[in-house]
Amino acid sequence: MATTIPSANMTVTVSESLTLGGYPQGTTNSFIISQVSEVSRRIVIVPITEIIIVTMGSAVAAGQFHRDNVKYIRITNKDDKNHVGLIFKNENDDEFGVKLDAGKTFIYNGDISGGVVDTMDAQDGDADLAANTFADLVNITAIADTAPVDMEVFVASTSTRPVAG
Repeated sequence: MATTIPSANMTVTVSESLTLGGYPQGTTNSFIISQVSEVSRRIVIVPITEIIIVTMGSAVAAGQFHRDNVKYIRITNKDDKNHVGLIFKNENDDEFGVKLDAGKTFIYNGDISGGVVDTMDAQDGDADLAANTFADLVNITAIADTAPVDMEVFVASTSTRPVAG
């Protein structure tokens, strides 16, 4: 069965608005992600214990996204007081963390052609990162600071499914 819902282009716009000393300093930048055919938007209640909020795999499954097709991930902390810790893990068990304060947003962009394949690296200690030695993003976990936090998770993906003509 072919789908009757055609894919579409998604426009992402990031805008800063600021005037310092009477001079505008803000800017707007946009880009287009073409052929988006799947989106997931949900509110997750993040407890004070670590939970997985996004999982990647080689196929789409319940709660799992196809790593080759994920082009855009946006995570927004909807709480008005508490921060949340985000931990990004790749296939080599490398991890990096980001503190996402109340009301703030973090965007993880997938690769135009390869999704989240070969997009993440991290090192500890004195080890240097080597250019272009990225590995596949495997999952994103979250943990709230002092009280549960509402968080919005938005994932946009492409696919090669047939469309009814």
